[in-house]
Amino acid sequence: MALSDIPRTIWWEDGKVVLIDQSRLPLVGDLLACNTYDGVCTAITGMAVRGAPALGVAAVLAIALWAVTEGVELDDYDVFLARLDEVAAEIAATRPTAVNLSWGAERMKRFVRDNMDVSLAELRDLMVQEALAVQAEDEERNRAIGANGAELIEADSRILTHCNAGSLATAYFGTALGVIFTAHAEGRVTQVWVDETRPVLQGARLTAWELRMAGVPFKLICDNMAASIMQRGWVDAVIVGADRIASNGDVANKIGTYGLAVLAREHGIPFYVAAPTSTVDLTLASGDEITIEERDSREVTGFTVSGIIEPQSSQESSALDILTKEGSYALGMKKGHQMEISRKGGGFQFDGWFRIAPPNIEVYNPAFDVTPAEYVSAIITERGVARAPYSESLAGLCSGSGAIHELG
Repeated sequence: MALSDIPRTIWWEDGKVVLIDQSRLPLVGDLLACNTYDGVCTAITGMAVRGAPALGVAAVLAIALWAVTEGVELDDYDVFLARLDEVAAEIAATRPTAVNLSWGAERMKRFVRDNMDVSLAELRDLMVQEALAVQAEDEERNRAIGANGAELIEADSRILTHCNAGSLATAYFGTALGVIFTAHAEGRVTQVWVDETRPVLQGARLTAWELRMAGVPFKLICDNMAASIMQRGWVDAVIVGADRIASNGDVANKIGTYGLAVLAREHGIPFYVAAPTSTVDLTLASGDEITIEERDSREVTGFTVSGIIEPQSSQESSALDILTKEGSYALGMKKGHQMEISRKGGGFQFDGWFRIAPPNIEVYNPAFDVTPAEYVSAIITERGVARAPYSESLAGLCSGSGAIHELG
């Protein structure tokens, strides 16, 4: 197994946006083909595509898709621009915490306004080309992040990571996992500790899958085991991604990140954040201004499963044929459990949600938390490594002023 075995996350194909359905990984590897920008929005809200850089790419591809579908019917520039603003706002609002969605939407809006000297037909084609350029740039940035971050990793390191900041969270290669992939290829990483990352289990489902595909040694742990393995001296560095970084260096990332940062400080372990400069929001003075998304309570009160049914006899196959003859079949289940069976090629697929908590209880389910800058050892970007004071180093990196490897 090697990194080259990991598939790309999202791409443009035959006038559609195609993406891996991450909500069903790792046991079901479905692709979603989005024919409209609404379809991309649905994929984003349903977390079929997630991860800050991947969401930025999804935003530009969704706008390009709108331009060559619904936008074809608009032949007046003013009407086209007004509708573009509405579509961009709708896409940016699908998930409020990740700044890359609005970054991608704003980039496409600027591109359109900078290229209004051509016909609308030509402009729509140029918008597709720009979206593809953003996709290519994302991989280039991620590989640069990997190279910059690998230099911070000492020989024979054991790295702990949280959630998924791998290739699946980007167009390709990854941010935090990009650092790990690069450092492992250089012989610096001996093992990765993978937090399961409750409640959606992106670590257990996605990061473990990617590391296995890439041939990087790892062990999966429950989130509440991190403190214990740090206490035993089994962690040499923590590396995570980010969904938004304020100008002062405060970092919004998957819920549970802040706790890891506090634990790392207590145990004298460096805590690194890997993210492209597009994730830095210089308009925010601190993390207090970051909107934290709250998600469906069912993510906490139960769990989802997807898989393939392999009939063990002709009788089983016949029974499933009957159930799914008219389409997907929902089984009647008590206690709120749900399961649906559908045909998949020559076999059958199941998707289910199973309750583990008592019914009718109150739930608080924030998708992210904010780690104060004082707990962050360094922020690794494609333009270099920023250190405190972040208000200076991040501003320098985001302005692109010089090819400086390390600031602060």
